[in-house]
Amino acid sequence: MRIADELLASRLAACVQVLPIRSIYTWKGKTVREGETLMLIKAKASDFESIKETILKLHDYEVPEVISLAIDQGSEVYLRWITEVTHTDSRNLNSPK
Repeated sequence: MRIADELLASRLAACVQVLPIRSIYTWKGKTVREGETLMLIKAKASDFESIKETILKLHDYEVPEVISLAIDQGSEVYLRWITEVTHTDSRNLNSPK
């Protein structure tokens, strides 16, 4: 949860949804089956690099999944809310980076 807390505190994300999932993947030549946590981060595309840096700094995986999915369409009110909540001028400048 510290990643979600940091993204919200630094105003890089408007919302972070945290979901428990079961993953099956290949790692270092072996099939791994384990529980993981999926985070859906609601944010502006322009903040992706800062979000990625934050995740890579705080995540304990050697290769965490950090991808961006573009929003082609959405509720104007919802998209405006994301922009307002993550507005650069209102970021908490005292938040650790």
